[in-house]
Amino acid sequence: MDEKKELKVEDIKGAAQAKACPVQKALHYVTGFLEGPMCGKCFPCSMGSFEARRRLENIAEGRGTGADESALRRIAGHMLEASMCKKGKDTARFILEWIEDGGFSAHVSSPGAAARCPEKQCLGLIEFRVVPEKCSRCGVCKDACAHGAVFGEKRKPYLTGYPPFEIRQKRCVKCGDCLRACPEGAIEVADAAAAEPVKA
Repeated sequence: MDEKKELKVEDIKGAAQAKACPVQKALHYVTGFLEGPMCGKCFPCSMGSFEARRRLENIAEGRGTGADESALRRIAGHMLEASMCKKGKDTARFILEWIEDGGFSAHVSSPGAAARCPEKQCLGLIEFRVVPEKCSRCGVCKDACAHGAVFGEKRKPYLTGYPPFEIRQKRCVKCGDCLRACPEGAIEVADAAAAEPVKA
């Protein structure tokens, strides 16, 4: 028997609920649903789920617009009405439930407000940054980064004038290794659109 078909809707939803961000909940669930329980026999469910995942990826990666949120509501509405089985209807209900939780709108930019993930879980909307006042120039973060994204020179005894370490965002894959390695707590998660670091 194909192991993918053994996944149950309830199990996928349970794993999705462990995430704090409603966008990540919906994306995790829809991705798991497409890889397992979805049979593909029902057009509204199969096409709706594929399109929902695309829209959710846009939002999670920082490319989302109000049109994506509106489309998700429309897709879920069609799935709820036209899906032929309970699994498809449940998927629609879950998507609508997470949209109504509130957090989706913050992920989409609007006049006067940049897109952000309040729970700091959508990688397209966050950055890892060094807080200069906390950085001791020990170089532990640089050693921990396998992607060469941390720049700076380790402090040497009796010498001064070292600038704090810096994370080059174009190289950073947001794995969090530097954050976990820093003994000073000098690396924090920030909104990508924010000018200053904010605590995770």
